Amino acid sequence: MEYLQSKPGVFDSLLTVLNRTKINAVLSGNEKMTLFAPTNQSFQLAIQNLNNTRKEADRPFEYLTNVDLLQLDTMMAQYIVKGYYPSDSMTLKDGAQLQDFKYQRTMNAKLTTASSSGFEGGGPKVIQYSDTKNSQFTRDWITASSASINIEAKNGIIHVLSTDHVFGFNDFVSRLTYIPPPPNLFVTVGGIFSVSRENSGGVNAVEASKYVFDGNRETKFLLGDFNGAWMQVELNTATAANSYTLTSANDFPERDPIDWTLSGSHDGQNWETLDSKSGEEFTSRFQQRVFWINNTTAYKFYRLHVQRARSGNTFQMADWSVNKGEVK
Repeated sequence: MEYLQSKPGVFDSLLTVLNRTKINAVLSGNEKMTLFAPTNQSFQLAIQNLNNTRKEADRPFEYLTNVDLLQLDTMMAQYIVKGYYPSDSMTLKDGAQLQDFKYQRTMNAKLTTASSSGFEGGGPKVIQYSDTKNSQFTRDWITASSASINIEAKNGIIHVLSTDHVFGFNDFVSRLTYIPPPPNLFVTVGGIFSVSRENSGGVNAVEASKYVFDGNRETKFLLGDFNGAWMQVELNTATAANSYTLTSANDFPERDPIDWTLSGSHDGQNWETLDSKSGEEFTSRFQQRVFWINNTTAYKFYRLHVQRARSGNTFQMADWSVNKGEVK
């Protein structure tokens, strides 16, 4: 904290966020910490992008002093790692796998050498610091480069990120404009869940069907040799759902659902079509999409029949739910 405070005009925004989230206490303590420090420009870019979006929606502007505190805390934590990690701890081919100090999200730090005057590897040492989005595939990662590294502090080490990095690893706008879905009937009402076909590893496999109902986007249901399948809930009490959600899984966009039908039933035998989609697309991993339906009938059973994945013969989905709430 003393180092950040000694650089007026460089880390003012970072200090504002650290103070709002109370993370300043962590960086002022005795425990060794590693900080990947965004500069003022990183926050300015994030706020500018946010307010451009809010302007299009005719909504008032927001700033670091008043944006949602929980979201700010979640994003800020990604830049801080417990322990002392100088650049020479990041020299492995795959870099160093790190976890943020508070929410244990997987980050990656890799030391590379920039080119200089046309000479490959002849430039300065640079750390590539990435939010892995919990994916093993680097194509899904969001990466920031360092501007300066290995700044020693009394209780840790600081690596300053380049000014073109946007604070939040591309999530700043989506997090602060996110509208949560209506209450999930799988939680508020409860029920019995079933599928037309189980994962080849069985009901206790790491990618079994139970994970499409669990509300955790970091787990998923996976099926090979896919030629269509359905997922179903028998609610404890018949309820009129007026929306449902689908959430894309962690990798391979070609496995995403693209065509599906949602149906309701009173007896599990006779079905009424409530919604059908064709050619849908998920634009990112772990993306939750909300679909509103015009339904006022209280059904005991709801079934999602996925007819087709984007390409290939493998299907995956992180979550499905049926929901009830006020129409937006």
